[in-house]
Amino acid sequence: MSSRSLVLPALTVAALLTGCGSDSVEIASTRVDAADRTTCQQLVRALPATLDHLVTRAVVPRTALGHAWGDPAVVLTCGVTMPADFQPGASCEEINGVGWFVPTEQFGDLSEDLTVYTIGRDPVVEVVIPAEHRRDAAFPGDALATLAAPVKQAIPKAERCV
Repeated sequence: MSSRSLVLPALTVAALLTGCGSDSVEIASTRVDAADRTTCQQLVRALPATLDHLVTRAVVPRTALGHAWGDPAVVLTCGVTMPADFQPGASCEEINGVGWFVPTEQFGDLSEDLTVYTIGRDPVVEVVIPAEHRRDAAFPGDALATLAAPVKQAIPKAERCV
């Protein structure tokens, strides 16, 4: 067997194992304790295969505490920290029983990605909705409404949305 015939299968296996490829979405690792890791894993397992018309995409690393749908990808990550501009008592948009913090500067600029965070649930969940999906004005609300059931199932409410 030539060395070339050994190298090509090895490269293919390496690409599969690392999740490299145009179909994968990279999700940043989050540092969480064991209890939050278990909670986030439960959430990820409960997430739907489709989000509105967007289908699930593979994530890298495969152990990521998140999920992705569509291209460009809507990305959910569990176990994140609240953004620096979040203050207790900040505006909270409640959708199907889940409170979401939307940074004020993102409300009006539909050309920017939208990043929202759960309020009153621990661990915190972040959802990033690319600007392209905001062209459909109903999509962000519909997506968050779809995600509400698995979020409520996996992450108990600690505080009310005010």
